[in-house]
Amino acid sequence: MKYKGIISALILLGIGILFGALLVSGFGLVRPGYADIKLGADNPPVNIDAESSSFGQAFIETAEKVTPTIVQIVVVSERENPHEEFFFFPFKDMPKEQKGSGSGIIISKDGYIITNNHVVENATKVTVGLSDKRKFEAKVIGTDPLTDLAVIKIDADDLPVAYLGDSDKLKVGQWVMAIGNPLSLASTVTAGIVSAIGRGQLGLIRDSYGVENFIQTDAAINPGNSGGALVDLTGAVVGVNSAIATSGTGTYIGYGFAIPINLAKAVAKDLIANGKIDRGYIGINISEVDDAIAKSIGLDKPKGIIIQGVLENSAAEEAGLKEGDVILEVDGREVNAPNQLQSYVAAQTAGTTITLKIYRDGEVIEKKVTLKPRDADAETKPVNEEKDKESEHKKNITSMRFDDLGLKVKNLSEKEMEQFGVDHGILITEVERFSVAEDQKLFAGLVILEADKEKIDDVQEFSDLVESKRGSALLLKVVDSKGNTRFVGLEIPEKEK
Repeated sequence: MKYKGIISALILLGIGILFGALLVSGFGLVRPGYADIKLGADNPPVNIDAESSSFGQAFIETAEKVTPTIVQIVVVSERENPHEEFFFFPFKDMPKEQKGSGSGIIISKDGYIITNNHVVENATKVTVGLSDKRKFEAKVIGTDPLTDLAVIKIDADDLPVAYLGDSDKLKVGQWVMAIGNPLSLASTVTAGIVSAIGRGQLGLIRDSYGVENFIQTDAAINPGNSGGALVDLTGAVVGVNSAIATSGTGTYIGYGFAIPINLAKAVAKDLIANGKIDRGYIGINISEVDDAIAKSIGLDKPKGIIIQGVLENSAAEEAGLKEGDVILEVDGREVNAPNQLQSYVAAQTAGTTITLKIYRDGEVIEKKVTLKPRDADAETKPVNEEKDKESEHKKNITSMRFDDLGLKVKNLSEKEMEQFGVDHGILITEVERFSVAEDQKLFAGLVILEADKEKIDDVQEFSDLVESKRGSALLLKVVDSKGNTRFVGLEIPEKEK
């Protein structure tokens, strides 16, 4: 009995130890005290040096300082009802107004705000929300559809004002932040870099006089960001966010576009002072100089922009500019793309005199052009030296194919001359796919008026000039059925041996 009691006691003691160990080791039956809980590792995996810490601090300070200068804009605007004329249409009485939102940048203490034209276009009511949650009714001061900019005003004083920087000093690869109100989410900040500058020919402004000279960035920009600020890490506003690239989703897919602040400042001043834009115009049609054009006119490399047409009664005509001139500089600034010149001129008022450096017939000359206001009713047909002449084609050869160019041409009939409104030239009847001619955007239905700045009356004259330019390039002047003329550089390969 004595040993049996000892054995029982030992068994009970073992069971107690076992349960105690189990309770201590897990199963969540005994919870540790709050103060005893320790989560995560003891130290961060990376030690940030002073330089890295300072870089991150720049983003923080920029967001803190700039965000109060960005406003949220809510707009009620009129919309067209495409079914209004159909009295039986079930949605005939649909609301004639719609609501939208965007962003804006405070540019004066007394309430002037710059935004996009498309944000406030056709607005019947504009409401502005500040970062401190105050709201104001706003008045539209003026709009400029050609740059997609507008100025509105609220009745307020002592507002925080954005610092407007110098977009001409912006560099590709520079860090920037987009601040605005995307998707109705107030005061949102995204970051990225300047992906490109001087972006044009995007089709975002559907007007032949529209100015497209955008800053491209990969900082996320979404609907509602329009009119907000693109800022550098000093907090300077370098652009007005305007558009996004999308594949039908309507949202950001990788990059967006902003209007350079230097252009925005010029437009804003004009709108505040006059309520409209007193913009000056040169009166020319222009395009880039590609490699073929450069070779055909004797330039050492592709540079500048070529004048494709001079408008009647324009500043350009009065200054003596000619079709085929190449503009190398404007007021000492190099220009190598049409939108560079357009953007610079768009910031000038009518009556301003600018200096152009021109390449003409192997020489560099200067021309002073006094900008004129745009006359919306003026004809914009190119200036041509027209001479009355009876065109007779007495040559036996009336059509010709140039296999190495991928081009077929024929002499013009009298009816075709009348149709195109010309008294000379040859008609392009075929252009082969993937050919030299197609690469230069030539196509069937164009008329070649000149080659190497000489008038062309028939295919034999054209053939002679082509042969004389073997191994070089030929400058063509062509016209389409609507009377639009342009210059084309056509590289002429050497004859195969």
